[in-house]
Amino acid sequence: MLHALFITWNPDPELFSIGSVPIRYYGLFWVIGISLAYMAVHRQYIDRKYGEEKFEPLFIYCMLGILIGARLGHCLFYEPEYYLHHVGEMFLPVKFLPDGGWRWTGYAGLASHGGTLGLMLALYLYCRKTKMHYMDVLDMIAVATPICACWIRLANLMNSEIIGLQTDVPWAFVFLRVDMIPRHPAQLYEAIAYFIFFLLMIYLYKRSDCGRQMRRGFFFGLCLTEIFFFRFFVEFLKENQVGFEDGMTFNMGQWLSVPFVLIGLYCIFLYGRKKTSK
Repeated sequence: MLHALFITWNPDPELFSIGSVPIRYYGLFWVIGISLAYMAVHRQYIDRKYGEEKFEPLFIYCMLGILIGARLGHCLFYEPEYYLHHVGEMFLPVKFLPDGGWRWTGYAGLASHGGTLGLMLALYLYCRKTKMHYMDVLDMIAVATPICACWIRLANLMNSEIIGLQTDVPWAFVFLRVDMIPRHPAQLYEAIAYFIFFLLMIYLYKRSDCGRQMRRGFFFGLCLTEIFFFRFFVEFLKENQVGFEDGMTFNMGQWLSVPFVLIGLYCIFLYGRKKTSK
């Protein structure tokens, strides 16, 4: 609700429970994002006349690559000192208690950089199995990726996590689960940006005869460049996620974004250039 020009934000992250297992907005929004990306990629397979037998295993490869990569990325990039001593909690959605019991927590911590790396590795394995060109698959996944990223950031918003810095803008959010300070809704900024990037991807895809007029690697490069370039700058409006970032000129998210932007620019302007010119 709107109060004193600020939006107070305190949704219950749990939507409902099935027995003792809670169903959270976080998990639900991840499923929505991946499902929408899945449908967008399926449409491209149809446009390019790839058979269903090649498309069917793609979902499993992507799902496992994203989740495992995102989870390991969070644990190893942001909290290695804890998770290297609690290895089981990297892979299981639980917290082991000192008395020997455990508590269901869900995967409380997923990193987009790790998810990107995990997805790229999973797609490499997928291409080895299906004999498809690796960059062709990356291009198709890239067209759909921003809509998935949009829903993931909305999931973060529902969890009141990855919050922004204090601000006096009239659209500031007061995250009651955190404190009473008006803050930039950085999650919402990213979600809106990624939705716009998705619309741009679809526009370029349609204008280029379903991607046929674009050089191989263009969509993959554009996806990496636009998402991680924006990510680098929006980090200036966010609170640091872990304590060791406080003394850094650029935080971990910004440092991890730089190589992805460089790879993206290479794919847009240089990848396949010699082959095309022959």
